[in-house]
Amino acid sequence: MKRARFTEEQIIGVLKEHEAGAKTGDLARKHGVSEAILYNWKAKYGGMDVSEAKRLKQLEDENAKLKKPLAEQMLDAAALRELLAKKW
Repeated sequence: MKRARFTEEQIIGVLKEHEAGAKTGDLARKHGVSEAILYNWKAKYGGMDVSEAKRLKQLEDENAKLKKPLAEQMLDAAALRELLAKKW
C-alpha cells in the first residue's frame, strides 16, 4: 500500500478544519490518516501559516545537509585519536 504524502499546505488545511471544530476521528477518516498522525501534525505545525511551515521544511533540510559533513568529520577525528592512542 502506498503511503500518502501530504504537503505543508494540506496539513495546515486539515489543522484549520480541526481548529474550526471538526472532530479528530472524523478528520482522520476523511483524509485517510490515523488520529495519532493528526496529533503529531498538530504538535509540529499547530498555529503556523503555510509560509512558516515551508520555511521550517527548508531549515530542516538545510540542517540535515549540514549534519552529514559534521558526522564525517567527527568519525575522522575519532579514527585519528584511536590511531594515535595505539602508537603511544
